[in-house]
Amino acid sequence: MFDVAIIGAGVVGGMIARELSRYKLSVCILDKENDVSMGASRANSAIVHAGFDAKEGSLKARFNVKGAEMMPKVCEELGVPYINNGSLVIGFNDEDRINLNVLLKRGKVNGVKELRIMEQEELRSLEPNVSGDAICALYAPTGAITCPYELTIAAIGNAMDNGAELYLNFEVSKIRKTDVGFTICSKEKTIESRLVVNAAGVYADSIAGMVGDSSFTIHPRRGEYILLDKECGNIVSHTIFRTPSQKGKGILVSPTVDGNLLTGPTAEDIEDKEDRQVTSSGYNSVLRQAQEDVQGIVFQRTITSFCGLRAVGNTGDFIINVPVSGFVNVAGIESPGLSASPAIAEYVAELLQNEGLTLKENPDFNPIRKPFNAFKRASLEERNVMIQNNKAYGKIVCRCEGITEGEILEALRTNPKARDLDGVKRRTRAQMGRCQGGFCMPYIAEMIAKEQGIPFEQVTKRGGGSFMTVGKTKEDAE
Repeated sequence: MFDVAIIGAGVVGGMIARELSRYKLSVCILDKENDVSMGASRANSAIVHAGFDAKEGSLKARFNVKGAEMMPKVCEELGVPYINNGSLVIGFNDEDRINLNVLLKRGKVNGVKELRIMEQEELRSLEPNVSGDAICALYAPTGAITCPYELTIAAIGNAMDNGAELYLNFEVSKIRKTDVGFTICSKEKTIESRLVVNAAGVYADSIAGMVGDSSFTIHPRRGEYILLDKECGNIVSHTIFRTPSQKGKGILVSPTVDGNLLTGPTAEDIEDKEDRQVTSSGYNSVLRQAQEDVQGIVFQRTITSFCGLRAVGNTGDFIINVPVSGFVNVAGIESPGLSASPAIAEYVAELLQNEGLTLKENPDFNPIRKPFNAFKRASLEERNVMIQNNKAYGKIVCRCEGITEGEILEALRTNPKARDLDGVKRRTRAQMGRCQGGFCMPYIAEMIAKEQGIPFEQVTKRGGGSFMTVGKTKEDAE
């Protein structure tokens, strides 16, 4: 029997698992997908928000500000990129100015540091490509960017390195309360746990319903993005927002930690919790609004577009409570959930302690994790040493991103191990360049097949039935 079972291997579930691995506990993470970070954590804006947008006194405000303050240390320990680039919320008219002053006041109440209103001349000197129609901006120097899926993978990997167990392709179908805890069932497997954390994203309401809690609902909000080539990465240096609406912070334009330019997301409330289609209307909406805010974006340099789903609760705030003894909901974690995740993890540990969990420190806990992209970040001298020690680092597999065979093998062998092509992509950036895997994908698939001891035809793009081939052409011809 586990002490704690966490349902959901996104950034929040991962951060909770890592926090609990600091203590002498048996912890498992359950997820229905073939890899971690397959929900909102794989496709979002990657922004560490300063904390001025959330309403005063809300859980969002409380955990956003604290989590953002924790994030530099967390990212450093986990070997995840973090850039404190600051953010700008631009206004185009007097109504926007009024709303920006509301955000300024709210941010100060929330505890955000160094917030101020910036006038047009200073804005243009700081970001020359911002629209000439923008008359002012709210400047948040503490805003930052990171990589959401790298952070999730690293948090769960660090938790596993410190003793946590990961069960993938474990779709929870039933939860039964027992005298000593909970029995959690999938179609193929059953586990026992004293305590349960529900961090199941868009399915958190369904998981809560399995223990009789129908106090909230979750619906997905589709957000579509456009990612541009690294040639466009220096168009802006800050994250550029437009004055927000009720549905969110609108279309942003931001550099990424890898040097690309990201624009989006849209905000469309939908019913289907698996609908991640990229649409022409969504693409055009992102294109139009981004060009209104920032001049000179060359969308002909687009390398991909993608869609993420946000888990929107019906309460307007994060839903973190204990509806049944021993069962903790961590639901409705939409934006600023990434920013808030380290602080949420600490709070959930406190709730579990209140439910009878003993938090005795693990003297062997190691918070440090080697980054996946250590080779790419290394100096020429350091790379030469790595190649001398392991010739696989001397063979380039992904030409667009300069990713080596050694890095891919490391991704296939390091917790949590990549199990499919997209898993390798998220850990190494192989297949993320201009050709989007056109050249390197077959070789990576061959590496996966060899490492896992499976036929080439069984390698998938993202688990499930996403097979890349149906058979060998010469066999089909016969």
